[in-house]
Amino acid sequence: MSLARHKNERISKDQYFMNIAIEVARRSTCTRRQIGALIVSDVGEIKSTGYNGNPRGLPHCHEIGCIRDKLGIASGTRLETCTAVHAEQNALIQAGTNSRGSTLYSTIVPCPICARMILNAQVARVVYIDDYSDLAGVELLKQAGTRLTRLDKKNFAEKLACPK
Repeated sequence: MSLARHKNERISKDQYFMNIAIEVARRSTCTRRQIGALIVSDVGEIKSTGYNGNPRGLPHCHEIGCIRDKLGIASGTRLETCTAVHAEQNALIQAGTNSRGSTLYSTIVPCPICARMILNAQVARVVYIDDYSDLAGVELLKQAGTRLTRLDKKNFAEKLACPK
């Protein structure tokens, strides 16, 4: 491939960072849905990553089974029943104040709990590729003026289909 051809096919920063978030999701220990998140500064430096799974020191769902499955709880409901920490929450915890003014990349739109944390962390922009059954988080982010960008899922279909 010639250098000129390569330059013409360069992916956008949003695609680049979302590809990394998808890869981060592969570390998830959730048996329902693997989510990855990434916090990137306003100058394009990765500040932190996060994936969903139980807190440190607790057994993971892929080892003991999912309590939500055992109780028949539908996606997007009774979030407090799940013992896992969301990918966005893990990324925010690790970034600390470095998340101020940043962009958060997530493989899914944030839930209402994560949206509130994103607002308090003063994240400027959220980029995502997939919906969540509860879109109240989107409404909170919009209400507060957080910029939202939804990337086309079909551009990531091959990566999203990769087995754990």
